[in-house]
Amino acid sequence: MTYYVYILKSLNDNGYYIGMTTNVMLRLQQHNDGIVRSTKCRRPMAVIYSEIFPTKKQALLRERFLKKQKGGDVFKRIIGEVNYIAG
Repeated sequence: MTYYVYILKSLNDNGYYIGMTTNVMLRLQQHNDGIVRSTKCRRPMAVIYSEIFPTKKQALLRERFLKKQKGGDVFKRIIGEVNYIAG
């Protein structure tokens, strides 16, 4: 099974959410349907970045790393690259 670490951007408040899943599009739908408590008030959300991993352990480690970096240079670089590509 493959695992994904993803970053969502709130189209409501421009904040970010980092998570892990086996199905990014299903998880996005859950966020936008209000099923995920932590993003319920921040809807709608859009996927702006994802990475694929062969194991759950690797994905969890990357998710934790990105969450620790949120607001830091590594996170800003990822978001900057996404905005540059999308912009």
